Amino acid sequence: MSARFIAIAGNIGAGKSTMVGFLSRKFGLCPLYEPVDDNPYIADFYQDMHRWAFNSQIFYLSRKFALHLEAQKSEKRVILDRTIYEDAEIFVENLKRRRGIEKRDYETYMELYKTIRSELQPPDLVIYLRCSVRGVRRRIKNRGRAAEMAIPLSYIQKLHAQYEDWFERYDLGPKAVIETEKLDYLRDIIHRVDLIQQIEELLK
Repeated sequence: MSARFIAIAGNIGAGKSTMVGFLSRKFGLCPLYEPVDDNPYIADFYQDMHRWAFNSQIFYLSRKFALHLEAQKSEKRVILDRTIYEDAEIFVENLKRRRGIEKRDYETYMELYKTIRSELQPPDLVIYLRCSVRGVRRRIKNRGRAAEMAIPLSYIQKLHAQYEDWFERYDLGPKAVIETEKLDYLRDIIHRVDLIQQIEELLK
């Protein structure tokens, strides 16, 4: 395997954490998970995005920076659940477009992000898990996280559009797409074999 640092990208509910867990077991990778449950602002953020946007995104930026540094310094092969680039270039940009973050807070955040980004090595491979808005909403409902149940449909739709645009523009290294809309690799042996073969090709 030539790719040592792999990152899984995708919208809320696209299946990132499940994919990270599966691939880490199958290919002997060290998993690094997004700190969703550790964010002390997340419930408040989904109730009042404008008030808590800066706090919540700074929390993610600092934690994701630490995870990214851990990944690029590790001697092990690692797989990361969501990149730092997505946090800034999709989620914070989305908040800006929705006027969900103060202009001065946005500028402060982006200045810090650009400084951090200049010190990072990009992943050896970014795998984007593509899933429709309908599929994402179904998965959010099924996993039943209380904070996520309050997410407006319009927010998910805008994130989806921005993910498509971001992935098209991403040029920091190799990238690939896995369609997860109907993918059931945990229960369907054919899906699982197809996925493993696809990943093996990507990691060569």
